[in-house]
Parts: sequence; structure tokens; C-alpha cells
Amino acid sequence: MGQKTHPVGFRIAITEPWRSRWYATKKDFRHLLAEDQKIRKFIRDNWAYAAIPKVEIERAGDVITVYLHTARPGILIGKKGAKVDKFREDIEKLTGKAVRMKIIEIHRPELEATLVAESVAEQLLKRVNFRRALKKAVDTSVAAGAKGIKVVVAGRLGGAEMSRVGEVQRGRVPTTTLRAQVDYGTALAKTNYGVIGVKVWIFKGELGPDETTCGLLPVRTAPEKAF
Repeated sequence: MGQKTHPVGFRIAITEPWRSRWYATKKDFRHLLAEDQKIRKFIRDNWAYAAIPKVEIERAGDVITVYLHTARPGILIGKKGAKVDKFREDIEKLTGKAVRMKIIEIHRPELEATLVAESVAEQLLKRVNFRRALKKAVDTSVAAGAKGIKVVVAGRLGGAEMSRVGEVQRGRVPTTTLRAQVDYGTALAKTNYGVIGVKVWIFKGELGPDETTCGLLPVRTAPEKAF
């Protein structure tokens, strides 16, 4: 009782697809899992400004296919695809395997919990009042079509001597309903006073009984660009 679980992990193979899709023997599993973590860390460290909330990895033989969901495809692709080609070569050097990149554009970043959390963290770094930042994030997401949203920040808010928690919620966020499409994202704001954590839950609506993905294939809401 009282324990929390990751809203996306709770729905994996029920209404959410696996973020890594491949098969491995018991001997190779740990190596491939560590390789996936290396790829995700490399993307997070080097392309944080490209607004990439989700990375999916598929394997077929020795070929790795990386799906990048991004709200700024132009920044990621670059002029005539130069940046994404360099990006692909860097990952090939990291893994020693052939890599294919597929870029999927996010048309409504206001409904991506990770991007909303990063936006709030960026405002906190600029010393915007945390209540104003939370209200703006909530208003923007609801205007974009969110059925419910909850934003929680914790730390030395406003430079206070003692840490505290600030929370704003609008609408309903049914975290225990498996049919509910609940997106979850986190971010950190490393201010001069200390680290402030940001958590965001966004409820997008409920799926019908025949609309679950069962973890077999990802739901593609936007066209892909392969490189």
C-alpha cells in the first residue's frame, strides 16, 4: 500500500508497446540490454536540445533500428540530412553494428509529459515563479486536448531555505486504470540553490477493448523519415 509504480511500465504489453523490441539468448541478453542503455544515454547527453521524449530500439540480426520521436525534426536532420548522418555514424561507432535511424515527428509536444517536464525545468532555471510555471504548463496542455494533467515539483522552490513540494492538477488522471492513456515524464532543474525535480502525468483519454497494442507493434501517429 502506498507504493508508486511507473505509469508507462505498468501498462507495458497491455496498452503500451515495449521500448526495446528484440530477442536474445540468456547469454547475450545482458550485453544487448547494456548496449541499449548506452544508445539511450548517448542520445540523452548529446541531443537533449532536439526535444526527444521517446527512443525505441528494434534489432534484426546485426542491424539496429532506432526510432526517434522528436518535436524538432529539422534540428535533428540538419541541412540535407547531414546531422542525422553524423548521428547515425556516431551510434555505429558506439555499438560496432549497422544502424538505421527513423525520425517520427511529434505534432503536439504539449501532450508529451517529458517535454512538458523539461519546459517547466527550463523555466525554473530562468527563475520564473514556480506557481506561474506550473499554471502555464497545465493551461497549455489542457488547451492542446489533454483530459487531465498533474505537475509536481519538489526542492528548494524559489530559493527557500527548506525544500517543499508544489503541485497543480487539472482534470482527472486515472493512474490505476489500464485502459487510460497516461503519459509520464520527469526532468531536473539544477539551480544555484539545489536540484529541483519535476514530474508530469498527462491523461489523454481511454482506449477501447480492441485498441490495445499488446506490446507487439508501436502505435504510429506520424509518418516516419528513414535514414
